[in-house]
Amino acid sequence: MSKRKNNTAGVLAGLLAGAAAGVVLGMLYAPEEGKETRKKIKKKAEDFKDQAVDQYGKATEKAKNQYHDVTEKVKNQYQNISGQVKETAEKVASSVKEGYEKYKDQAISKTADVVKDVESELDGLK
Repeated sequence: MSKRKNNTAGVLAGLLAGAAAGVVLGMLYAPEEGKETRKKIKKKAEDFKDQAVDQYGKATEKAKNQYHDVTEKVKNQYQNISGQVKETAEKVASSVKEGYEKYKDQAISKTADVVKDVESELDGLK
């Protein structure tokens, strides 16, 4: 897509340059006084300059708008992804905590059973 924009800008610049050259050549070969021809060339050059400035302003504004749009889209996507990652991390942490609590209670219970069994065996050895 970027190549297409660059190509369009190149074509536009080429057309403007060609038109300017055509106007200048037309004026140079027109049967008028040199002073009058120079005035016309100067006027046309000013017109082309104004057109170029106008086109530059439009292109700059369009680029700024596109930059703003892309920036907003990236921010929104970042916020969405960030929220999803946070939610997933909270789920994982909760799951780990639940598993820890479950197995901790089982380990304490099994340890208590082992202690009782050892005590019973020791009492039996006396």
